[in-house]
Amino acid sequence: MRNLIFIFLFTTTSSFCQTQDYNIKKGYVANGYDVVAYFENKTTEGNKEFTAEFEDVKYKFSSQKNLTTFNQNPKKYIPQYGGYCAYAVAIKSDKVSINPKTFEIRNGKLYLFYNAWGTNTLKSWQKENAEILIKKADKNWETIKFLK
Repeated sequence: MRNLIFIFLFTTTSSFCQTQDYNIKKGYVANGYDVVAYFENKTTEGNKEFTAEFEDVKYKFSSQKNLTTFNQNPKKYIPQYGGYCAYAVAIKSDKVSINPKTFEIRNGKLYLFYNAWGTNTLKSWQKENAEILIKKADKNWETIKFLK
């Protein structure tokens, strides 16, 4: 009986210790682009002078104002699916890097996409019904978010 209790406590506490995987290419979420600026419909590279850390990952911002805005409500600005390509998470249940200049704000959330070599997954996302893809991606993310 004590062994069962130990196993239960160990698995329960270790699952709480895990943090989701984030796409931190170049050492920062969104490849170092300012996640607050996306909500102003801008793709702006961040500056090392204005950085923050949230959930053990770093973010860069283009201004003190955007850094302050982020710090007031970080969860609002965090990209969906750890900053990986939303389309790839939905279609392939896969973590694919992004082009930080390819994004969409939908329902108050930031989605990032792969865009290279003639493949722009944002266009596919919009063409194939983003609302349905979000449901698929949300489900897939629950399975893969802790996998490195």
